[in-house]
Amino acid sequence: MVKNLQVNSGKNINIDKLLFHNLVRSLKTELNFEIASLIINFIPAKQILEINKEYLNHHYTTDIITFNYSGSHNLLDGEIFISKEDAGYNAKKFRIRLIDEYFRLVIHGILHLLDYDDQNKSAKLVMKRLENKLVKTNKIKYLGKNRAK
Repeated sequence: MVKNLQVNSGKNINIDKLLFHNLVRSLKTELNFEIASLIINFIPAKQILEINKEYLNHHYTTDIITFNYSGSHNLLDGEIFISKEDAGYNAKKFRIRLIDEYFRLVIHGILHLLDYDDQNKSAKLVMKRLENKLVKTNKIKYLGKNRAK
């Protein structure tokens, strides 16, 4: 288990918490960061909608919301919220398993905590390339070689 990491899942959301601890452990090495406190929450879309409204003034659901509580980008103190239903929609759209989409979203959230941005075209391209690389290498490690396609 990774020190200072919590993985939480809402009702009717089955998560292999050890899998995500292993993923974060690998990302810590690959991306050279430490964790003061990191909480990854897998929640229903209804709950992420409320968070989006209350904290970001957005009146729609989304697949992921990330909060950086410290502002540091090498000693993480943050929280990631992942919507089960939005992740499921993405998984169907891209014809992948839900666990594969959860994997990608956790990586995406950690990249945001490390100050990667996807708000403009060039920054989004840089972030997406790194995200794709990390997804591919870590899926091979943790989800099996036949799942990395």
